[in-house]
Amino acid sequence: MERSHSSSETTAVVYDLGGVLVPSGGALAALSGALGVPQDELAEPYWAYRDGYDEGDAPAAYWQRVGAALGRRLDGEWVARLDRIDVAGWSRIADDVTAMLSSLAASGIPLGVLSNAPASLADAVRRSAWSTVFRSLVFSSDVGLLKPDPRVYRAADDRLGFSPANVVFFDDRPGNVAAARAHGWRAHVWTGCEGAHEVLAREGLRNGTGRPGGAPDG
Repeated sequence: MERSHSSSETTAVVYDLGGVLVPSGGALAALSGALGVPQDELAEPYWAYRDGYDEGDAPAAYWQRVGAALGRRLDGEWVARLDRIDVAGWSRIADDVTAMLSSLAASGIPLGVLSNAPASLADAVRRSAWSTVFRSLVFSSDVGLLKPDPRVYRAADDRLGFSPANVVFFDDRPGNVAAARAHGWRAHVWTGCEGAHEVLAREGLRNGTGRPGGAPDG
């Protein structure tokens, strides 16, 4: 159950998953190796059918579409194998990100995730040890909506328990950042941990209070 929180006092920090918490490229490289096809050949169908998968399509429907585009017939064993590889590639966060999250969580700053992701990946993230630092995890497959749909940000507000003005958000896609800003979030394009630390300092969060302007508790 998501915990309620006063939105007038505390600022939450919300992150995208792929390309932010988790480096891009690992899943495609591993999948191309497993299938024995060039990565650029796999990339086209992998991304072409991804929106439906991220919205909640079953793994079999997605991987069989990808396989058909490659001229491959994928049975249930192949579907399960590819899905395991894909999930593993999108659920390993970087060491510098781990350090950032640990520091923020230790300071009492509420953390969240808002990401386009299929249900199998969402389940794996929720089971992972590193996800325990997050107060709320919201995935497109949970709500049947993809960023940058404005409704996705409203759904995240409901689960976080914060007003839009009290959410700082990082995403690697400028379109998602623009939509989040239009919703009222203090959104920023992710450029890496160093840039994120600078953003958090400007947002008044470097001292770890989580309060706008870095005001002390009391």
